[in-house]
Amino acid sequence: MRSSSPLPRMSRRGRVTIAVLVGVFVLLTLLGWGVQAWTDWLWFDEVRYTEVFTGVLVTRLLLFLAIGLGMAVIVGGNLWLAHRLRPRMRPHSPEQATLERYRMLLGPRLGAWIALVATVVGLFAGLSAQGRWSQWLLFRNGGDFGVDDPEFGIDVGFYVFQLPFLRYLLGVGFTAIVLAVIGSLAVHYLFGGVRLQGVGDRMTNAARAHLSSLVAVFVLLKAVAYVLDRRAMLLEFNDTANTYGAGYSQVNALLPAKEILAYISIVVAIAIIVFSNAWMRNLVWPGISLALLGVSAVAIGGIYPWAVQNFEVKPSARDKEAPYIQRSIDATRSAFGLTIADTAPYAASNLTPPATLATDTSVVPNARLLDPQLVSETYTQLQQVRGFYDFGPKLDIDRYTVADKTQDYVVGVREINYGELTAQQSNWINRHTVYTHGYGLVAAPANQVVCGGQPFFVSGYLGGEKSQEACASPTEQIPASQPRIYYGERMEADDYAIVGKADAAENPSEFDRPVGEGENGAESYYTYTGSGGVEIGSFGRRLLYAIKQQESNFLLSGAINENSKLLYVRNPRERVEKVAPFLTVDGDPYPAVVGGRVQWIVDGYTTAATYPYAERINLQTETTDELTNQGTFQLARENVNYIRNSVKATVDAYDGTVKLFEFDDQDPVLKAWNKAFGGDLVTPKREIPAELAEHFRYPADLFKVQRNLLTRFHVTDPGDFYSGQDFWEVPNVPDAPDTGQKQPPYYLFTQFPGQSEPRFQLTAAVTPNGRQNLAALISGSYVDGKPELKVLELPDQTRVSGPVQVHQQMTNNATIRTELNLLSSNQAQVQYGNLLSLPFGNGMLYVEPVYVKSNQQNAYPLLQKVLLSYGDGGSYVVLANNLTEGIKQLVEQGKNAGAPATPPPADDNPPPPGQTPSPTPSAPAPTGELAQAADRVQAAIAEVRAAQTSGDFERYGRALKALDEAMAAFQAAQGTAPAPSGSARPPASPAASGSAAPTPGG
Repeated sequence: MRSSSPLPRMSRRGRVTIAVLVGVFVLLTLLGWGVQAWTDWLWFDEVRYTEVFTGVLVTRLLLFLAIGLGMAVIVGGNLWLAHRLRPRMRPHSPEQATLERYRMLLGPRLGAWIALVATVVGLFAGLSAQGRWSQWLLFRNGGDFGVDDPEFGIDVGFYVFQLPFLRYLLGVGFTAIVLAVIGSLAVHYLFGGVRLQGVGDRMTNAARAHLSSLVAVFVLLKAVAYVLDRRAMLLEFNDTANTYGAGYSQVNALLPAKEILAYISIVVAIAIIVFSNAWMRNLVWPGISLALLGVSAVAIGGIYPWAVQNFEVKPSARDKEAPYIQRSIDATRSAFGLTIADTAPYAASNLTPPATLATDTSVVPNARLLDPQLVSETYTQLQQVRGFYDFGPKLDIDRYTVADKTQDYVVGVREINYGELTAQQSNWINRHTVYTHGYGLVAAPANQVVCGGQPFFVSGYLGGEKSQEACASPTEQIPASQPRIYYGERMEADDYAIVGKADAAENPSEFDRPVGEGENGAESYYTYTGSGGVEIGSFGRRLLYAIKQQESNFLLSGAINENSKLLYVRNPRERVEKVAPFLTVDGDPYPAVVGGRVQWIVDGYTTAATYPYAERINLQTETTDELTNQGTFQLARENVNYIRNSVKATVDAYDGTVKLFEFDDQDPVLKAWNKAFGGDLVTPKREIPAELAEHFRYPADLFKVQRNLLTRFHVTDPGDFYSGQDFWEVPNVPDAPDTGQKQPPYYLFTQFPGQSEPRFQLTAAVTPNGRQNLAALISGSYVDGKPELKVLELPDQTRVSGPVQVHQQMTNNATIRTELNLLSSNQAQVQYGNLLSLPFGNGMLYVEPVYVKSNQQNAYPLLQKVLLSYGDGGSYVVLANNLTEGIKQLVEQGKNAGAPATPPPADDNPPPPGQTPSPTPSAPAPTGELAQAADRVQAAIAEVRAAQTSGDFERYGRALKALDEAMAAFQAAQGTAPAPSGSARPPASPAASGSAAPTPGG
């Protein structure tokens, strides 16, 4: 009689169906992989970086094979060994009778089943391993940092290059042994080596020797893990000190405990083998050994460090943790490049506008008035010409030397925005073969406006049109011999272009630019002649990209010919990321004219997450502010504790050529990557063209990281660091502090105290933690090709206001509020540009441009006024028509007897030596109708403050309206209409003397 099978047999038709479906799936998967690999090779060949493609691909394949085969051999070998060690005779029992049916099913094909299990395990292990290609390349090519860790004296290079991959291999080892134990135990049970029923031993000697050996290997791996854990402890968070790295209890209790546990693990592993096989040959003593290891781990590795922490460290944490806090401070400053920060005191004790403001040639004339975020709409409306051109939501700041004068310019490129094409323009032919590129880099001086508040455009003209009524330069001041933009920030992943024609000279098909007046003017056409792009003239290439893009027009369209090229991956940031996948790319690429061509300059960072004792940060969190995703790209959520701006990359806007230039020639991480890809991947720093180097700027994302860290790590005394009293914070956006968004840093061409001449630098203000007055100014710039950080630190008890306070004091000034109300109405809105904090004359000058944007369709912001303040932010405030007029009014206020409305500086902030304090003259008291009007203003201010205290927003609105009416009556009593900004304020009005109208809720 035929024995019944424990599993039902599948019909032949079912097996064939499954085989066909699996075959189709495998074929489509392999086809997709093949097409992706082939097209990637063609793309890398186009940009001349095939060594990156082959290096990454070969490394992935080798890791896949090595780890996959290793895992398969370990697991499969142990399964085979367990079968070989099966007992020949098994005692009869119901358990064995039940298992016999499975043995009959698996026995004839056991080798195939073991091979299948090993293949599946190896496949998943290999797929996981190939993602570790970057760790392996660093492990193989990394060198020394030349810096030793403060605990073990091991070079930092071990932690950055070796430790991550060693920990991964250890994890692979644990996984392999665990799977081998589980699989072997199952095979031993199935074939009778391990029994749950019956007489005699529950486990044969062979099974016991096999399984105990695997457990011993597991325990030995645990000993290795304890050794690596001792090193990794320098990377962990220290809750007591709120820093990273091993603290007192870790160094003095946990580190010795880990060492002891490593030795215990070795002894236990030996005991398991000896007791299980050579002596007593049972599992009682091996079990006791494992239990003792567990108890030791809890007692030595848990309870003892806990006792040290709670009974020795916590009662005197400041003193105990001081040496380890110092380690973290030193390591963080080194890992993030903060050691270059030059901190200098800045008294800012002068609260009166000095007369030298009117004659200055370094700071005041270079104060930037154009906000690159706000004037993007202005550029679009005035320089767009066609609806599909776009400048993006934020422009960039760069500097140029024109007519022997160097200054900063607001620059943007006129790109194609495929989202703005009409329905007719968006068909496949037009989208990919006609509208292929933008045209021109448009620039305007950052400190100049014309024609009612417009930028003064000096470049980027289309077909020779020039300005009318002096609204733009009559000549191209920043000329580009090749102004066409085929690669730009507005390009999405599917925005590919097909260029090149057989009869290009006679019948160009690419829309180039309008050359006539108006929307219906004449148009010029062009044919691409650059070296960039992948040739797709052959049928095979067309078929290949038809599959890749899932677009039949590659095969059917007559627009593709033997001269055609395909341009894709057209975003400069994505292009650099693909060429150098080991770099973290800055979120704000910017264009520059270099050698007559428009080049995108992209900052690349090398990072690490295993620098001992250094603070670990999240790049996305630290670099997010008001401008994130508004013309800048948000960085990935990458945790790092080491960063260097090691690469300056360029992408040619015309042909897409990518070049990587070494910028930090001392960075060990970049050296390791360069070695991994043949040694010639990055162009040496000495070969950077001088004209290109002139346009390098301190990268924004790196500066944000360093600025945020300096809010804590400017404190270098461990005791003060532990108390946290001197920490700073980044202020919120001045004109919208309630949003919680941080104020972005801003580029300026200016001169700070201690600098010999104006320089292009990235600047930010910081305030004391929990307060809003100014704590310091931080700037980043390049000097002789090297980065420099400057920190101007104000006294702890300074009266100088921070950005949020200054904006509120300026805009809540009664006279200025009246004028701002006149600028804004139902037909227009007021927008505020960058609030610039400029140290000058041992005081602080604040400049904030005021834009007005009509509510009409297609309106754009126009610079109408400039807010200026000097001193503490509220004493001297003007709203002027332009910067020159505002500076003049500030100086006049400083001279005017009625200008100072606040008491002189306190004794703890004396004026600098040689400078006499400015007197505080008294103003004549108003009489008659003027006195009544002043009393009305006083009463209105009191009502505003009462409304604020009550938290009633409706009452607060009524109070503000009453205050405006009272001010209007006061000015009428003076016999003046609402005055132009900057006039001296009436002394009888507290609001006019600098009192800021409060906001509800404080």
